[in-house]
Amino acid sequence: MRAQKLDDATISARLAALPGWSLRDGKLRCVYRFADFSAAFAFMTRSALRAEQLDHHPEWFNVYNRVEIALITHDAHGITALDFTLAEAMDGFARPLGSTAG
Repeated sequence: MRAQKLDDATISARLAALPGWSLRDGKLRCVYRFADFSAAFAFMTRSALRAEQLDHHPEWFNVYNRVEIALITHDAHGITALDFTLAEAMDGFARPLGSTAG
């Protein structure tokens, strides 16, 4: 089943539960900062494995300890529950590595 685009009210409500995440240019976005490259890479590895399980892949950019994330469901032309599922998983991977979104 194809993911359905969420309405603005649902997106706003779900974003309220994800501190550090925002909606900009039609995408869910955040920046994580870690102690070092190793922690950032561990985060990206865990996130990549979850993204593969979901068949939903992030747009991201990494330099040293910083990872910038942008999530959108291209097939739905907007934000879907898949984007929030991946964002929540990423937050869960970031916390034990000493980072939060923001």
